[in-house]
Amino acid sequence: MNIAANIDEAFGEAAGDGVTGHALFADAPGSVSFNKLRKRLLRQVRQSFDDFGMLKGQKRWLVGISGGKDSYGLLALLLDLQWRGLLQVELIACNLDQGQPNFPKHILPDYLTRIGVKHRIEYRDTYSIVKEKVPEGATYCSLCSRLRRGNLYRIAREEGCDALVLGHHREDILETFFMNFFHGGRLASMPAKLLNDEGDLMVLRPLAYCAEDDMAKFAAAMRFPIIPCDLCGSQDGLQRNAMKDMLADIERRMPGRKDTMLRALAHVNPSHLLDPQLFDFSSLMVTEPSPKSA
Repeated sequence: MNIAANIDEAFGEAAGDGVTGHALFADAPGSVSFNKLRKRLLRQVRQSFDDFGMLKGQKRWLVGISGGKDSYGLLALLLDLQWRGLLQVELIACNLDQGQPNFPKHILPDYLTRIGVKHRIEYRDTYSIVKEKVPEGATYCSLCSRLRRGNLYRIAREEGCDALVLGHHREDILETFFMNFFHGGRLASMPAKLLNDEGDLMVLRPLAYCAEDDMAKFAAAMRFPIIPCDLCGSQDGLQRNAMKDMLADIERRMPGRKDTMLRALAHVNPSHLLDPQLFDFSSLMVTEPSPKSA
């Protein structure tokens, strides 16, 4: 399938009708640079659909919306593809209000209602649990994420969804890889498609090929009502921030390395690593003796 041509054709048809797309794009910039950015992100999302078989048997998705730039961007791109007839899946946006102090409860429901998106806002005070369980000075992210994910799985089941769709992008995947590499002693990252432990839900990350910088530019141009994460974003010294800084420094000194590293995660050679569970080194045998030198 020619994904680029598919997106270009969809854009051409919309332009011919004088229509900008889904209602949330009503006030989007009309500049050439924004349209290039939008088309690039749409192509990358479509590529992830195809590469990882994200649309096989899928009918209804629960889209996690935190109020950050990435989840807003994910929802916008999915709605754009849906509006263009390139995504035949029902979408339900879901925000889990975790009880953080001063969380602006009205922003997401007001925004989602205004753009006509079906949504569910769920309140669960996981903030108090995190504060109780995590020692003073330690980072909240890991426990907070586990509690959030468990609730989102539950909501997805209650809504009859096939998958939970999350807004993790290229940098999230690379940062997780290096966190596991440096601190966990293993080669692992965030997969673009994952079956949960219970085997009843897929976890999908359609932004796997999308750069964080592109997502930030897209969010700024779309003027999403961003909600900052005061719970974890205010903590200093996070391992993920160290990985982010390291990758940014590498990209500054050697442009294009992030894309190269992402490609490396898709081209694994088990026989050239050191995991005997992944490759049967013990069975390697010389089948023909070397000829004696003359």
